[in-house]
Amino acid sequence: MNGNYYQNPTFPTIDSNNTFESGYEAGQLSDMPMQQSYIENILRHNKGKKVRAYVSFPDSNEWKDRIFEGTIEQAGRDHLIIRDPKNGHWYLILMIYLDYVEFDEKIDYSEKGYIMG
Repeated sequence: MNGNYYQNPTFPTIDSNNTFESGYEAGQLSDMPMQQSYIENILRHNKGKKVRAYVSFPDSNEWKDRIFEGTIEQAGRDHLIIRDPKNGHWYLILMIYLDYVEFDEKIDYSEKGYIMG
């Protein structure tokens, strides 16, 4: 139907030795190295730092583009929580609206604590 334009999805399989194609045993997936380049992990490593979060709300006429300033309090897979010490407001920002984050200091980027900037 798709004229071979789109590749059919493939999924990992477990063979008779109870191992995944990747070579990890089925019970040891938690031992796989964690990717640290995901945005939420970078933000989590920089908890407590002052930031400006640039956010776009494409379906809103009133709040098209906003900048939220404050300190990173928490970061999750789908959200960022910033506290603005100037006015005491807390902001819960959904990652789908986040364009980019600007830091005022060096960024802790990796799991080993390397500092960028």
